[in-house]
Amino acid sequence: MVTMQEALSLILKEAQPLPAEKKAFWEAQGFVLTQDVVAPHNVPPFDNSAMDGFAVRAVDTAGADVDSPRALRVRASVAAGHTTGHRVVEGEAVKIMTGAPMPAGADAVVEVESTKEEGDSVFIGKEVRSGENVRMAGEDVTEGSIVLPEGSSIGPAAVGLLASLGHSQVQVHRKPRVAVLATGSELVGVDQDLAPGQIRDSNSYTAAAQCRTLGLDPVRLGVAPDDKESTRRLVGEGLEYDVLITSGGVSVGEYDFVKDVQDELGVDRRFWRVAMKPGRPLSFGVRDGTLVFGVPGNPVAAMVSFEIFIRPALLRLMGHRKVLRPMRKAVLQEQTHNRHGRVHVMRVKAWREGERWLVSTTGPQGSGILRSMVLANGLVLVPEDSRGLAAGDEVDLLLLEEEREELED
Repeated sequence: MVTMQEALSLILKEAQPLPAEKKAFWEAQGFVLTQDVVAPHNVPPFDNSAMDGFAVRAVDTAGADVDSPRALRVRASVAAGHTTGHRVVEGEAVKIMTGAPMPAGADAVVEVESTKEEGDSVFIGKEVRSGENVRMAGEDVTEGSIVLPEGSSIGPAAVGLLASLGHSQVQVHRKPRVAVLATGSELVGVDQDLAPGQIRDSNSYTAAAQCRTLGLDPVRLGVAPDDKESTRRLVGEGLEYDVLITSGGVSVGEYDFVKDVQDELGVDRRFWRVAMKPGRPLSFGVRDGTLVFGVPGNPVAAMVSFEIFIRPALLRLMGHRKVLRPMRKAVLQEQTHNRHGRVHVMRVKAWREGERWLVSTTGPQGSGILRSMVLANGLVLVPEDSRGLAAGDEVDLLLLEEEREELED
């Protein structure tokens, strides 16, 4: 058996970012840039008003207040999308709308709420400083600057920035094509009635769902029965993808054909079995650039294996540099036991009290108890050299969910 860290290192060594492709900027959310994005012009491209009001020379408002307003002559009006050729001189103002270009000579804007317009004059009820309520050219982005460096993940704000700069296409890492295959003659479809000895397939659905949380669109190949020819056909189909995830069939049972079929199809296995619980019978190999994962058939073991090993590999293929979930120190609230020699991955509910994280198990920790994952927002890694932990011990917590605050009634 390899250790968890050895297994992860072997996997990430093979999980190199996929080649580049061009994407329309509005379809690029969730992708990772393969080159810098440079600003072709300033944003904003000109000085403009941050609000509706009057463009003035700041010096003409000196000493103005509600009780002693300054009267200025309104010489023009300018709306967003338009310009004015009028130059503001001493004693003058230009009525201006949000986003409209600043007229020459003006260096500040008085918001409309602090003014009173009468005929062709406006009474200014406050003093403003030079530059007040003005968005200066280039204050967001300056021409020639790198606004999104290579390796950046494109989120909603980046999509908007690309639009504002006129970048209609960007070069990004291709996302991996993932195939998911469940194995076992005992598995039936979700809509089928259960006969004696049968269970419904859940592993292919949970693996696909875990992929979708990364913005991927996995393909479910179905279920391979305990038949070598069927397994060979479906595994062969899965090897046409960038990543193949099989569940079950990688142990040492008489009807566990996955490893044999992988060998026959030329998969170079890098390891089989990891010193962890659940998830020991995990296999990983490579065939012509395809990463091949064989996760255990027990549903919790399958999900835990995905979280710890497959998720970081998929993120690395996508071009991400930060691929591991955040780890925190937490205080255990109950006693636990561990089998010496393997890391015990406990499903826990984690919460904060002040600056401390506290954790408690989600109940029975059997590798077939899927509800223990439903209730969990974190995983605790009990070291392989530990026989168990006591309440109050400090543990390593792997957070599975972001923190959110509850709304008050």
